[in-house]
Amino acid sequence: MSDDHAYPALAEGHEDDARWAYGTGFEDPLHGVDSALSDGVDAGELAADCVALADDALVLAQRLAEWTTRAPELEEEVALANIGLDLLGQARLLYSRAGQADGTGRDEDAYAYFRDADDFRNVRLAELPGGDFAFSVARLLVLSAWRLAHFERLTASGDPVLAAIAAKGVKELTYHRQYAAEWVVRLGDGTAESRRRMRDAWEQVAPYVDELFTVYDVRDAVGGVLRQVTEAAGIPLPVCRPLPGTGRDGEHTKHLAPLLTELQSVARAHPEAAW
Repeated sequence: MSDDHAYPALAEGHEDDARWAYGTGFEDPLHGVDSALSDGVDAGELAADCVALADDALVLAQRLAEWTTRAPELEEEVALANIGLDLLGQARLLYSRAGQADGTGRDEDAYAYFRDADDFRNVRLAELPGGDFAFSVARLLVLSAWRLAHFERLTASGDPVLAAIAAKGVKELTYHRQYAAEWVVRLGDGTAESRRRMRDAWEQVAPYVDELFTVYDVRDAVGGVLRQVTEAAGIPLPVCRPLPGTGRDGEHTKHLAPLLTELQSVARAHPEAAW
């Protein structure tokens, strides 16, 4: 399969639906996609990058799911759930590609449900508790802008499958970033209470932002977006001392293990079950 055909194979039957959570409905999310590694692609590096990107998506999706029945309005509950489903779709494909690349043949469930917190490689901002709505949209803005900038680069990946996953993800992440940006502006430029909460949210997010750029150097692209949005919101970006360590090195907050316990409880209680 050539680079030109990897994406159509992923999107076959759903070409007109930009919001389709692709990969669903198959026992293998990469069903029909040529999994052969291209010359010059390091299998170990590819697998590690796919796992890390999938961990980011899975953990953030779990945090977004916590807004179900708790969002300020039904419309926002649906929007956050759909964003979480987009991220789960990305995680499925990335985990599956990792299992192909590293030669283990592990499926998505093995990566998502049967690894402990120390084995996860997500950035720490994704795992922080949801807090209030202002914090959740501030975090979503930062992570979606960061992930989008990296996925745009990955569309030129030497691995055609990863490039195809990134191409689909760019469309989804563009919406995620726009959704979060609109809410940051609305809250920052709203009432005195909403402005206070938005300021507090940025103070909570700020210490974890620098970690993102030690992982992928897209500071200029992300910084431009954040400055544009916060200026429109009338909220100054705080200057905070970055925290040491990174989630990519397995250094996590105390919040990840309880999140995974909840996420993995059913699968671990019934490890041989078929869903």
